[in-house]
Amino acid sequence: MQFQMNKDKLLYHLVIAQKALSNKTPNPALTGIKVDVFKDRILLTTSNGEISILKTITDPSLQVEKEGTVLIPGRYFVEIIRKLDGQNVLLSAHENNLLKIEADHSDITLNLLDVEDYPKLLFKESAESVKVNVRVFKTLIRQTAFAASGVENRPILTGVYFKLDGNQLTGIATDSYRLAKKSIELDQIYAPMDVIIPSKSVEELGRILEDNQKSVELHFSPSSILFKYDDTLLLSRLLEGNYPETSKLIPLEFPHEVTFNKEQLLIAIERASLLSSRDGQNAIVKLEIRNDDAVEISSSSPEIGRVLEEIQPVAEVKGNPLKIAFSSKFLLDALKAFNSSEIKVGFTGEIRPFVMTGEYDPDMLQLILPVKTD
Repeated sequence: MQFQMNKDKLLYHLVIAQKALSNKTPNPALTGIKVDVFKDRILLTTSNGEISILKTITDPSLQVEKEGTVLIPGRYFVEIIRKLDGQNVLLSAHENNLLKIEADHSDITLNLLDVEDYPKLLFKESAESVKVNVRVFKTLIRQTAFAASGVENRPILTGVYFKLDGNQLTGIATDSYRLAKKSIELDQIYAPMDVIIPSKSVEELGRILEDNQKSVELHFSPSSILFKYDDTLLLSRLLEGNYPETSKLIPLEFPHEVTFNKEQLLIAIERASLLSSRDGQNAIVKLEIRNDDAVEISSSSPEIGRVLEEIQPVAEVKGNPLKIAFSSKFLLDALKAFNSSEIKVGFTGEIRPFVMTGEYDPDMLQLILPVKTD
């Protein structure tokens, strides 16, 4: 195997491929990047058992002198290419399972892994696929995946539930304390389908997708889903089981409604969480709607002090005075998911879920369960 190409172009593809590299695995082969060199293209393959990526390189700078397949230690390979000087890089495989990397004044030798140990991965496209606008799909991912559970005691909640119905694709994520839901409209009608994709897979896809008007294709199979975007294929396993019925959790009527400027509310919550009696992600903040329709955001710690922020709603307040407490992290995560500058919050009671919506975030809502305080 021997080829040369522009160093920066190679690094660009490697950075995407390495997103599926495995750090801790009983199979050392999964720490490597499988490189298949053909006359007109190069294939980069990585896998961590959860997701697998196949990247195709057909760059004008690519010059293949000898075809072949090698398995290169992934982290070392990417960092070496990243730190090389010069415009072009030459890679060649030699006897004794060695890879030679040459660029400008650098001459580096790297021990290869045994390519025979690499698992056989099947990036199979289905006969029919679902096409989604990339920018719209990135928005769906950004506004839902963060709400999935990071705890494995209920594995099904570590995934994002996707439901396809006609020309509407809905994504839902919940960790049982909060819920994010977003629906998008597709350009054509598809057969009904629903799958549960690990949130980590969905988030990695979101990082790979660029902000453009191209399409990403979704290819479904019984146990996996394949995403095709330009010259990148991402294969993810699916979670087995029934996703909980979440529609019954979402209130339909709100006795109390307050509309906030998003940035003002976000900053007030951030400041209040600094002195919460609970640290970090467990910080609890209190919200009070006063008789004069002003809103107080507060937190306190007996050992440190107290924070009191006052916010004026941007519209007339609906309902009577109310006091409620909640996780500041959950509210901040939800606020950051919105594109709207004004957020309407509908409250149903002091210990019942509240819902957040935005005028410029159609078919999206964020739900948070309050917490009891003394």
